[in-house]
Amino acid sequence: METILLDCARMTDRETAHDYLAQALNFPEWYGRNLNALYDLLTGWLGPTRLELVHVQALGGLGGYGRTLLSTIQEAAGETPGLELVIREK
Repeated sequence: METILLDCARMTDRETAHDYLAQALNFPEWYGRNLNALYDLLTGWLGPTRLELVHVQALGGLGGYGRTLLSTIQEAAGETPGLELVIREK
């Protein structure tokens, strides 16, 4: 199982968040850079993967979007065998 560390402090706005996620998760160029596309790729693109999120409190800087982004990742992990989510503070 591959482990990918996602530093939420690097997600400073919507565009930067999706650019960072696309790079960190090796998403295809056609990734739509929105929450629906994120969910779709998390549930169908990755092989067995452990996502480790650090500095999650930094998503608060994105307001409601940050909360929805985190919820999207949590929901995808809950729905997808082989996708494990760990939230930890560094």
